[in-house]
Amino acid sequence: MFSFFKRFKSGNAAPTEPSPAPQAEPPESRALGTSEAVARGPAEAFAPAPAPARVESDISGEMPEIAQPARTPAVVAAVGAEAEAALEAASEPLAAPIEVKDDRGETIGEIVAAPAPAPAAKRSWLTRLKSGLSKTSAGLTGIFVGVKVDENLFEELESALLMSDAGVEATLYLIEALRKKVKAERLTEGEQVKRALHDLLVELLRPLEQSLVLGREQPLVVMIAGVNGAGKTTSIGKLAKHFQEYDQSVLLAAGDTFRAAAREQLAIWGERNNVAVVAQESGDPAAVVFDAVNAARARKIDIVMADTAGRLPTQLHLMEELRKIKRVLAKAADGAPHEVLLVIDANTGQNALAQVKAFDDALSLTGLIVTKLDGTAKGGILAAIARQRPVPVYFIGVGEKVEDLQPFSAKEFADALLG
Repeated sequence: MFSFFKRFKSGNAAPTEPSPAPQAEPPESRALGTSEAVARGPAEAFAPAPAPARVESDISGEMPEIAQPARTPAVVAAVGAEAEAALEAASEPLAAPIEVKDDRGETIGEIVAAPAPAPAAKRSWLTRLKSGLSKTSAGLTGIFVGVKVDENLFEELESALLMSDAGVEATLYLIEALRKKVKAERLTEGEQVKRALHDLLVELLRPLEQSLVLGREQPLVVMIAGVNGAGKTTSIGKLAKHFQEYDQSVLLAAGDTFRAAAREQLAIWGERNNVAVVAQESGDPAAVVFDAVNAARARKIDIVMADTAGRLPTQLHLMEELRKIKRVLAKAADGAPHEVLLVIDANTGQNALAQVKAFDDALSLTGLIVTKLDGTAKGGILAAIARQRPVPVYFIGVGEKVEDLQPFSAKEFADALLG
């Protein structure tokens, strides 16, 4: 589920270099007014946060001193979902390191699998995942109980997959592949057919498992987008906590300057996690994220997560604003934003697929965060995404707690769905 990126410091490897500072102010990003940074102390779980301190930055982009959480410079973290979900994982040997090479073919580092979570923590997550997907699972698993393997079974299964919002294309693909598997392996029992469907679902979803590698740049700039109410701000707060557990310092940029209390909500998450929040009373959200990247670079913070205002894909002027924010981030740091994540609400079903297509066309998404899977019977939407627009799913959420947002694993998802 997690991995580490280690950049080599000697030999033929290129040394780590921070992103170059911008040479000029981006003309479209500056807004008059002052920015405020809420400084927090070192990251400690459930430690009381100090009272917010209001400070200002001038038009030149120079930022005040910002307190950083304690860091361990020897190891650079990476978040991913490539490890198999198993309770015995803690005792299994780690996967071989994956070499990372530059444009000249020289090895500059390697990605190493992180130690597996403790068995108790893994059991807890799998239990919550199974419970969260119970509404979707109920419509599928009951079909295979005491059933005869015939055409009626395939028709019922097709209807159940469509009801779970797997979509027509993914449903037809799974049914056709299942027919071939049943015939080739001569499956005669419902339980056997269910296991065959499980394996096909894992195969379909596996391409969505990809690593979100951290440490490639300092800071690593992550832009978060999505429609209203999908859970962007909450997901940002949860991700900050996850990153801190791997000794990554985080800065949050309150780029949602439209929604009432959006800045305050992000500031609360900053207090909980003891991380800095850069915000602005009003004005251009691009200016906020630009200031945040400059502050993070100056203070050697590892990750900047930029919140943005919720918007519908049909609101063309707001989609253009997102493109502007992305352009400004590219001027603030070389290659930024390094990750563009879309938060989608699983309750919206096929509409979520439409959102993925629209935002991907506008921003070239690098990953998804799927929230609220615990409140819907439409968990099949991941199959539709895998078949029609396979953008990597980095995290899925099945509850309100921080630990209810975890890296996506195709096998864990299929296990929870089909048992």
